[in-house]
Amino acid sequence: MPEEIVIRPIGVVRSDYLDAGTVQDPQQRAVIEVYPKYEDALQQIEKNSHLWLLTWFHLARRDRLVVSPYRMNPNSPDYGVFALRAPVRPNPVALSLVQLHKTEGMSLYVSGMDAVNGTPVIDIKPYFENDIVFSPRTPNIQPYKREMLQNIFFRQAVNHHQEECPALLMAVRMAVIASERFGKLNFPDLQVMVEGSPCLADTIQGLSRARLANPPRFAYLPADLPGRTVWRCGNETLSITASRRIDMRCFLSLADEDVFEVSIQKQ
Repeated sequence: MPEEIVIRPIGVVRSDYLDAGTVQDPQQRAVIEVYPKYEDALQQIEKNSHLWLLTWFHLARRDRLVVSPYRMNPNSPDYGVFALRAPVRPNPVALSLVQLHKTEGMSLYVSGMDAVNGTPVIDIKPYFENDIVFSPRTPNIQPYKREMLQNIFFRQAVNHHQEECPALLMAVRMAVIASERFGKLNFPDLQVMVEGSPCLADTIQGLSRARLANPPRFAYLPADLPGRTVWRCGNETLSITASRRIDMRCFLSLADEDVFEVSIQKQ
């Protein structure tokens, strides 16, 4: 087995971000410029809505094997780098799931790219249906900032529901409240009941990864109202009832008490 492997970039990222410390917006647009010698490799790539991008984080440190996910939560315990997506690692290969919006010649216009301008691209792969694991087990690294948690849920919701509708915004705000109370929403003992529109139910199911069976964690009651979710775990029940519908402005600016009635019951 060779001790060294030579990898040659197939393209480069063009992004507004110049510093790794400023990459924050999960929906940031970027352009992947593929080098001319790889033109034939792009045939029919436009038939894909999403792509896996493998990049080389050339600015990342490579001298540590144990790190803390401090950007997510500075109070988190240490993890081995192979247990995290941290850029610090022996070989700084990054994996990004991006949405492909259009192609122009050798350029791919994408969103969801978490790389700075000039990052080398080492491979591009299509996202396939069998890539999904609906309810995986992962560490519970809770973001210490609510805004960060809300951004994570918003991106997950859009990827799942495929439409930025008012019910999606409502579901994200409800999921934030539930996550702050119970932690990870795909915890197998956490059950959720949704009352409201199909869009609300679909988004909550996508965020919670709750299934109808094996184990049964999800229930839905169609109703013409802004929305209500009831979350149960152990002896605790969290009820979140929307008092109004919201748009993007309300989603970003209104406090919880201006949108929801929240109650907690313990048995």
